[in-house]
Amino acid sequence: MSYRISEFADKCGVNKETIRYYERKKLLQEPSRTNAGYRLYSENAVKRVGFIKRMQELGFSLNEIHKLLGVVDQDEVRCQDMFEFVSKKEEEVQKQIRDLKRIERMLQDLKNRCPNEKKLHECPIIDTLIEEK
Repeated sequence: MSYRISEFADKCGVNKETIRYYERKKLLQEPSRTNAGYRLYSENAVKRVGFIKRMQELGFSLNEIHKLLGVVDQDEVRCQDMFEFVSKKEEEVQKQIRDLKRIERMLQDLKNRCPNEKKLHECPIIDTLIEEK
């Protein structure tokens, strides 16, 4: 099945300009065209945009996604530094996890300071946050 750009963008949950931007950034290959010049996108292109969007949700930049897609596309030039890239990204993710765990502990501590009486005028959580400036 093939899609024109409007249908393709709708199916992917993005706008047409995003599709064109992905093409300019070489995240999507240039699609085939009809005799009238309309772009035609395949089901594989839908999956590829889904991958790009999911990686963005996970915090990857478009440059990082471009490198990852180099592995998928088996482009040797872009794959040369893949081990280094993956190792660096792993370190960044581990740091984010540590930071999130620290925030979780802080929130648990704040929650534990809060009495179950929800109608109190004073809030120990707000008081604690104000004091910790």
